[in-house]
Amino acid sequence: MSDTRIAIDRFFAISARGSTVSREVRGGLATFFTMAYIVVLNPIIIANGTDVDKQVIGDGTTPNVALVAAGTAFVAGVLTILMGVVGRVPFAMAAGLGLNAFVTFNIASVMTWEEAMGLVFLEGVIIAILVLTGLRVAVFHAIPAQLKTAISVGIGLFIALIGFVDAGFVRRVPAGPPLEMGIGGTLTSWPIFVFVVGLLATAAMVARKVKGAILIGIVGTTVLAIIVEALTKSGRFSAQNPGGWQLNLPSLSDLTFDFHNPLVLFTEFDPFGAFSRVSVVLAVLFVFTLLITDFFDTMGTIVGVGRQANLIQEDGTLPRTREILLVDSIGAAAGGAGSVSSNTTYIESAAGVGEGARTGLASVVTGALFLVAIFFAPLVTVVPYEAAAPALIVVGFLMMTAIRDIDWNDFEIAIPAFLTIVVMPFTYSISNGIGAGFITYVLIKLVRGKSREIHPLLWGVTILFVIYFAIGPIRALLGL
Repeated sequence: MSDTRIAIDRFFAISARGSTVSREVRGGLATFFTMAYIVVLNPIIIANGTDVDKQVIGDGTTPNVALVAAGTAFVAGVLTILMGVVGRVPFAMAAGLGLNAFVTFNIASVMTWEEAMGLVFLEGVIIAILVLTGLRVAVFHAIPAQLKTAISVGIGLFIALIGFVDAGFVRRVPAGPPLEMGIGGTLTSWPIFVFVVGLLATAAMVARKVKGAILIGIVGTTVLAIIVEALTKSGRFSAQNPGGWQLNLPSLSDLTFDFHNPLVLFTEFDPFGAFSRVSVVLAVLFVFTLLITDFFDTMGTIVGVGRQANLIQEDGTLPRTREILLVDSIGAAAGGAGSVSSNTTYIESAAGVGEGARTGLASVVTGALFLVAIFFAPLVTVVPYEAAAPALIVVGFLMMTAIRDIDWNDFEIAIPAFLTIVVMPFTYSISNGIGAGFITYVLIKLVRGKSREIHPLLWGVTILFVIYFAIGPIRALLGL
């Protein structure tokens, strides 16, 4: 083994964590291909939205999707590499879904884009201060171990549901039950056929412990999708074509290459303008909502993915927690400064972990690929949801196996754990699930006369979650 290879092994603790360089590379590739959709999806949400002045990000007049895509890839790449080098864990970062929609449709609707992204930047600074003062790490350690397990299981169900919905296997319906299988209760489209084949093939490879199973599944299903589209001309999904491909058309014919400088977007954020545009109370409520969502989405993700990677120690803590949370906090500020919305740690990192990744080297690989995507973003858009979704579902299964560690005979923990698990997928929010679990846990302990067993920080966090869930009524009461 060369000196360089030995140095890399020691720095990332590759051998110490039972991994190899090849596993880390495979894991980094799997994570990238599973979450690369954000390079396409974030611009669809951000670049097509208008602010209070009916302006869009970029030149202000026409949606600049390519520029925002480049910015999304750039910020994600830099932060993911930083997570690998500083946090030394296989966690990837990118613009947070849900948060970007909240910024676009709730915040930017009452202020300019520059002011909205300024609030995102401030939220990241505040979270970074909480990390540096030790408060964010202390809250992480205050959570009971079995609630952390429930968070992991809930995320497993959540990302499995994301996979089924993204692939069109599960769909909303205008009347009748809220969800149905396929189109009208039947699996009648070619894209769904490709998804089912990809899911079964990936599951079979994982069951047989094939090395690279998840990555092989993504690439193989994408190739199948390209072939099927060439033969069937299924087209893109739309209201008129419900049997089309979700998100991307798996075709090589429309690929073009172009470069957009993502650094242009770093000149377009205003940290304090919002406080003169809207009331201070409303601006603070916006920052609080972003902070709570960012804070606990990340906490849930690192617990869930960290447990799957066997990085959670016996006391329920994670090595280098402070460094991990600090990088994540920088991600929120960087996302605001880069006008691509808050960046956060992604649950899709579990795809790389499922491929064997255990160290930050995998994140370096993922981050490098994001930077390459700045130049080759069109290649990323060839992968449809139907090809990436099987990986999410299989990883969801792997994360759910931790459910055996919850004592279901102890209702004091079982009921909060159950609500944590089910509220996440049913409300499409990690934070909502964590909040439901915390509030229920504290309430049950209180009514059973065991309030002394509740960590003081957990009291504080629970009160914050009560405020978080009551923000709607509070805004209505204050006329905001």
